Amino acid sequence: MQNYFLVGIGAAFGGIFRYWLSGAVQRKLPFTFPLGTLTVNILGSFLLGFIIFFLDSRELISSEMRIFLTIGFCGGFTTFSTFSFETINLIRDAEYFYAFLNAGLNLFLTLSAVILAYYLSKIL
Repeated sequence: MQNYFLVGIGAAFGGIFRYWLSGAVQRKLPFTFPLGTLTVNILGSFLLGFIIFFLDSRELISSEMRIFLTIGFCGGFTTFSTFSFETINLIRDAEYFYAFLNAGLNLFLTLSAVILAYYLSKIL
């Protein structure tokens, strides 16, 4: 039961931070392209990779903290469901270039963020 509580609280914090950060990024940039979601996906992927590859692999956090941070916070913070919805909306609006750009950038940059976290964890 404790793990469910950890996931729920972590997801709440992650969701709040996602809402704030993606909105802040989107308001600062004059584009209709969903850069706020892209930013959150990149940061969330890096954060998840860092937690797993650096903190957890070196046993610097407890299993409870790993659950709170990875499943809870990162699960609530990353926005692939929003990414999917926004991509479909771009296709529906015949914005095919932006739809494929959005899908490609999210896929490439989030995978790159996890790889970066992996390599940084090896040298820190």
